[in-house]
Amino acid sequence: MRMHNADETCGIAQAAMVLGDWWNVLVLREIARGHVRFDALAAGIGLSRKVLTERLGRLVAHGVLQRSLYQRRPVRYEYLLTDAGSALLPLLVAMQDWGDRWMLGDGSLTATAGEDGAEHARVHALVGTRLPDGLELPGTQGANLPLTSPDAAATVLFTYPGTGIDWVESIPGAPGCTLENRLFRDAWPDFRRAGVDVRGISTQLTPAQAEFARTEEIPYALLSDARHQLAAALRLPTFRGAGRLRLKRLILVADAERTVRHALFPVTDIPHGVEESLRLAEEYARGRRSS
Repeated sequence: MRMHNADETCGIAQAAMVLGDWWNVLVLREIARGHVRFDALAAGIGLSRKVLTERLGRLVAHGVLQRSLYQRRPVRYEYLLTDAGSALLPLLVAMQDWGDRWMLGDGSLTATAGEDGAEHARVHALVGTRLPDGLELPGTQGANLPLTSPDAAATVLFTYPGTGIDWVESIPGAPGCTLENRLFRDAWPDFRRAGVDVRGISTQLTPAQAEFARTEEIPYALLSDARHQLAAALRLPTFRGAGRLRLKRLILVADAERTVRHALFPVTDIPHGVEESLRLAEEYARGRRSS
């Protein structure tokens, strides 16, 4: 692609050199989802091997992907995000947010969703799939943590917009995060008796999450997806509020092997959502122990 001289100092034009191609964006989307091997990429995108090879070569040359050898005979590579590539994840999530709101929706700003839309379909399609291997997020308990607890029969993951936020404008579905955390806190003994762990996830920074956890005596880990790694990997629904992309409220129940067993979305009745996640997690844990 040739550039006019006037574009040489324009960051938008430079980014368009990398992202201005439909296939490049979809390749990055699939790699963010954990599809890092050639055959998985080809299947996920429906792209010919010749064109995929060309696009991967360009993204490596641009410095957003790197090749990592995982098999010598025959030679096979995985394609992994570099630091520059990881820095594109917020842009991919912002593109999805824009598409969900303006192309697949009616343009309304909302922290929830209808039960007949694209966001609903994407979340419920997660059932039966595995959460990304190796993805860890910063936690309030002082270290990066995996998405699921290896010592629990199941893990309940709930995403929420954020706590202690002045939303300025009225956004349907945005309030209630403190209530949600308090309800999970109060139900924590029941989750533990069932052998189930709980993890809350928002795009707030860890210090803000940690202060909230101390104030509210939250016993489970809160994880920060401020870099949008999880949102990009699972194509989670988001909205923009109070100057940041926020995760819409949903609940996933995953087993010890990171397979999603249940998905609750949209969560409009918060007490019911907490109760239902406990019921589903207990049911799965009992079935696992009896099998």
